[in-house]
Amino acid sequence: MEYSTDDIAAARSLQFATTYDYACSIHEEWTYLLRSHWSKMKGLYIVTRYLPFIILAMYLYMSLTPNENSSKCGVLQNINTGLSMVIAMFSEWFFMLRTYVLWDKNRILLAAMLSGLLSFLAASFIIIFATAIPAAYTTSPIPGITGCYLGSTNFLYFIPFLLLSVFQLALLILTLMRAIQDWRTNTSHLYVVLVNHNIFYYACGFLLSAGNIFTSIFQLIVIAILVTRMHLHLWQVNQHPHDALISMSDISFANPTA
Repeated sequence: MEYSTDDIAAARSLQFATTYDYACSIHEEWTYLLRSHWSKMKGLYIVTRYLPFIILAMYLYMSLTPNENSSKCGVLQNINTGLSMVIAMFSEWFFMLRTYVLWDKNRILLAAMLSGLLSFLAASFIIIFATAIPAAYTTSPIPGITGCYLGSTNFLYFIPFLLLSVFQLALLILTLMRAIQDWRTNTSHLYVVLVNHNIFYYACGFLLSAGNIFTSIFQLIVIAILVTRMHLHLWQVNQHPHDALISMSDISFANPTA
């Protein structure tokens, strides 16, 4: 992976897309934030929703701010990578809870999913930080700007995304298995939305992880947008639980106005 003028343009485009997505959903966003009760899910939502703005701002800062100190570039890159891991963890946690609910709160399944997530995080931490893989920073191709440009990347950096794709594929299979088992007996609108969201999210996450050689930053921003928009949609559906057999209280909401 190399930082170039195309990378800067891509980062600007992602910042614009994230801001545009926020502007399009600002009414639903503030309705949810003001009307819902404080809970762990709401905290997860806020972090997952707004952390991408910080990551993209740092990405642009690294690319455009004059800086010839490779050590400082390495520190900034590690901070950005750490924040990206937080987004990935919180996004997956959202849908792990949904999968847990779909499987009637099966604690064995929850323990297995948590073990998989923790294994992914531990492996990612070891590969990215503990092994101290050297990165080559070069001079900016843009005249007059000396930003942090990564001239080369060790192939080990892509292993976490390979592990994430395997984890997401496993969760996708679990969701499909449950949907096939219950498609005749459970036809509530909330249940259908829950299953559709899970399948769509896991499919997108798996495809993005598999193609991460080209889309590392893009994947993290897209999954953050997906998970927060889907959570908003699920909350809105729960405001009209005319035929829902699964309550949002099953995924850490206290009542229909939560």
